[in-house]
Amino acid sequence: MTKPAALTEADPERLLNAALRRAALGQPVFPCVPGAKRPLTTHGLLDATTDPGQIRAWWAHTPTANLAVPTGTGSYDVLDVDIHPTGSGYPAFNRLIRAGIVHGHSHIVLTPSGGMHAYFTGTDQPSSRLPGVHLDFKADGGYVLAPPSVVNGRPYELIRRTNGPHTPLDWAAVRNLLAPPHPQTPANRTTDLRIETLARWVSRLPEGQRNAGTFWAACRAIENGHHDLRPLIDAAIAAGLPHREAARTVTSALRRSTTPANGRPTQRAVAPIRTRR
Repeated sequence: MTKPAALTEADPERLLNAALRRAALGQPVFPCVPGAKRPLTTHGLLDATTDPGQIRAWWAHTPTANLAVPTGTGSYDVLDVDIHPTGSGYPAFNRLIRAGIVHGHSHIVLTPSGGMHAYFTGTDQPSSRLPGVHLDFKADGGYVLAPPSVVNGRPYELIRRTNGPHTPLDWAAVRNLLAPPHPQTPANRTTDLRIETLARWVSRLPEGQRNAGTFWAACRAIENGHHDLRPLIDAAIAAGLPHREAARTVTSALRRSTTPANGRPTQRAVAPIRTRR
């Protein structure tokens, strides 16, 4: 990727029109400081609106305000591939491509640093980041600047749209591939890996270890030939994980068990997860 061409300033007319177009499609927007990412409104992304009168008032007051959109449910989730002096997120993104995890994005935006934003269907997954591989996940509680915003004299620029189907990004799968957890293991792991034992261990996991512990237990269960992983999901819920997060973590373990290092999926050895509500 190459950096967008330098600009002297953002185009006020393009900024306002882009904000109104997004609002007309039902996507709330809000203004940020010209040339920067800091919100101009008192409550930041909580002030985002689709009201064209308010949007016109914001950009009448600050015509070169950058355009920001909240991420998450009802909008988009965005995978932010960063470029820093200390490294680039593109190698990690390419690993995700080979593993089949990032297919399904709707469009790609080139960012001022030469990085990119990949847009996926919005979800209620929390925003997160993997600083060691220079990836940020903008979802529930987050926001991104959108074209034609400008930072450091360079614009955000739409460079690609993709045909459907457009799908959510499974952040748990991203995290487990690029930064696999190393949770504490059960004391009896070498002699008793029955699904009942693993489920009891998962049900007692403390906060901060539940995702990693559930993922570890699911991997061990799959390795030992267990086909029904619902007891682990139920145990993770009992420990305090939300239902969707528990199911997503166990499904990520299943996906990892059937995807070798070269990223080409093998035939599934166990059935896909179908969970109860």
